[in-house]
Amino acid sequence: MEIDPVLAQRAMEEGLAKYPTMAHFGAKLLWRALFQGGAFQMTYDLQPPREHPDAWEFQNSVVKAYKRLTGV
Repeated sequence: MEIDPVLAQRAMEEGLAKYPTMAHFGAKLLWRALFQGGAFQMTYDLQPPREHPDAWEFQNSVVKAYKRLTGV
């Protein structure tokens, strides 16, 4: 699967609207192929601390938005 950059940007904007504290980490949405299928993954220019209260919810928000936008 290839990530559509336009839809990924829209999903990222939706996620950042809900979790603006994540903006300065430089998040990107990727697709990682696995043995069977694959998985969406967030990468960051600057890794947020594990204890950051919004990190997990931000990631879920972006992935769900991307899935909704693409119909996956």
